[in-house]
Amino acid sequence: MGVPPTRVKICGLTRLADAELAAELGAWAVGMVFYERSRRRCELEEAEAIGAALRRRVEVAGVFVNAPLEEVIQTSERVGLTLVQLHGDEGPAYCTEVARRTGARTIKAAPVQGLFTLHDLERFHTDFHLLDGYVAGERGGTGQAFDWSLVSARRTRRPLIVGGGLDADTVAAAIEATSPFAVDVASGVEAAPGIKDPDRMQAFFEAAETRVA
Repeated sequence: MGVPPTRVKICGLTRLADAELAAELGAWAVGMVFYERSRRRCELEEAEAIGAALRRRVEVAGVFVNAPLEEVIQTSERVGLTLVQLHGDEGPAYCTEVARRTGARTIKAAPVQGLFTLHDLERFHTDFHLLDGYVAGERGGTGQAFDWSLVSARRTRRPLIVGGGLDADTVAAAIEATSPFAVDVASGVEAAPGIKDPDRMQAFFEAAETRVA
């Protein structure tokens, strides 16, 4: 048996039509950001529509940054999240409690500043680890890549999601360098923050060599 294709998570979605296209193209997961300061923050009503339409076809992810636990739980219930991505300074105990209270699988994300980031992430026994590009003061969606060669220093077998600066021109190289479970893209397939470009999305899936439905 061959190596399965790398999965694709399309993040920063704000419109049902874009999420439906992502699913049609073969996305493993669609992600909505619930961080107030994000340019890609998804309105809760639209997130509910996305969850209702797609939760039986793809993983439905919600991205939170240092949110109160009750807010994460309530949003997860309303939207029907199957993945909760924690992209702030949340600790291991908080992540464990999110998983217990929501029933969703969890992703702990970290912007890579060096090897210490990878080693620190090993404290988190979440379902997935996500490595992202680092930009001071930003929380994802920066369009900045990290040094992919650092991935070889990972000591955990926890499934890896690679994000940061990916687009149709770079995703194949990222997959070759890191052999991730999945790749995560937001700005690399956009026409504007939160608004996806169909042609860029198509090109991204083709470059990632995923199966197009």
